[in-house]
Amino acid sequence: MKKIVKGLQQFCRVLELVVAFFVLIGIILAIVSLFRADIEIFEELTTDITVFRHYLEKIFVLVIGIEFLEMLCHPTPDNVIQVLIFLVARHMIVGETTPYEDFVSVLSITVLIILRKYMHNSHKKAKEESASPAKPGEHDQVH
Repeated sequence: MKKIVKGLQQFCRVLELVVAFFVLIGIILAIVSLFRADIEIFEELTTDITVFRHYLEKIFVLVIGIEFLEMLCHPTPDNVIQVLIFLVARHMIVGETTPYEDFVSVLSITVLIILRKYMHNSHKKAKEESASPAKPGEHDQVH
C-alpha cells in the first residue's frame, strides 16, 4: 500500500512539473508578445486610459503567472498566499470596482498578510523548539 501511495505522489510531482513547464511556455510567449508591441501602442498608452488599463492587466496576468509557476515548483503555503494577494490586488487595481469592493479587497489582503506572518512566526517557533530541546528542569527555574 505504501508503494502505491509513494508512486502516486511521484506521479503527481511529475504532473505538476509538466503543468509548470506549460505555464512557463505561456509566460515566455506572453512576454514576447509584449515586446512585439508597436510604438503606436505606447503612444496610445499616454493618451487613452483604457489602453493603459488593458496593458496593465496583461502585466498583472504575467506577474500572477510567474507567481503561479513558483507555486507549482515549490508548493508552500507562503507561495499560495502570495498568489492570492496578487490576485486580489489585480482585481482591485485593474478591475472596475466599487468602494465597497475595494474595502473588502483591502481587508482580504490584510487578512492574508496577517495569516502569512502568523505562519512564519509559528514555523520559526517550531524550528527553534526542535533545534534546541529543553533540558530537564530548565522551565522550572525562576529568573
